[in-house]
Amino acid sequence: MSGAITVVSVPHVVSGDGSGPILAVRNLEVVYGAAIQVLRGVSLDVQQGQIITLLGANGAGKTSLLRAVSGLLRFHRGSVPRGTVEFSGQRIDRLDASAIVRRGMAQVMEGRRIFAELTVDENLRAGAYSRHDRAGVKKSYEKVLELFPVLKERHRQTAGYLSGGEQQMVAMARAMMAAPKLLLLDEPSLGLAPLIVQQIRDLIVEINNSGTSVLLVEQNATMALSIAARGYVMENGSIVKEGPGQAMLADSDIQEFYLGVGEAGQRSFRDLKSYRRRKRWTA
Repeated sequence: MSGAITVVSVPHVVSGDGSGPILAVRNLEVVYGAAIQVLRGVSLDVQQGQIITLLGANGAGKTSLLRAVSGLLRFHRGSVPRGTVEFSGQRIDRLDASAIVRRGMAQVMEGRRIFAELTVDENLRAGAYSRHDRAGVKKSYEKVLELFPVLKERHRQTAGYLSGGEQQMVAMARAMMAAPKLLLLDEPSLGLAPLIVQQIRDLIVEINNSGTSVLLVEQNATMALSIAARGYVMENGSIVKEGPGQAMLADSDIQEFYLGVGEAGQRSFRDLKSYRRRKRWTA
């Protein structure tokens, strides 16, 4: 494999409007069952209007961070003994998930988690369950179908019979029905063909350009960093590297350990010990 990385051009990447972070995570610790610590002092920001990406291998703590942010942690017997999560300037780490959704946050979970027995239309309308403004819901529905035209064609079909890429679009569109200020995406490219990954990436940028900030959790570093204003790398429950998206995409360590370029790529980076990465990145 050559050392060059090809980045296909995408629509404008929003860099933030200078109004401060819409999401601020500070020194966050997460524990499961009062014994297993999975996050160790994690801090990150999502500036208003930005796409921020969080990279890391399986088990690094990415999903636990999303659960702590979205209020779903307690359903997995997890707790936050230390640290804070602020959304739009207000602390939310003590709120339940429904209250956080009403404040303007939505999440697309790993594995899509659509209602397979319901139609596409019913899935989308379920995404607006917390809203009571009929005119606003109608406007969001029209906007979502404009953003995801394939779902307009499939709106009466049972969601479980759609392709993997179309189901991912249903999950994203359902989240957008809540009219979120911030969208959390957990591994949206997982298990999808390269062409569909490109479509999902471009949809994320369109969602961002429409005014929604995005926290994108991914293992596909090329896709994620090519559209991110800033990236973070998580190892063993801690942030070990961060920087502007394009700079991280060109970083030799990122190339070696996440893009399969260089010695690690030749030997399969899965076999490398995480302590070696941490040693290099924190030196």
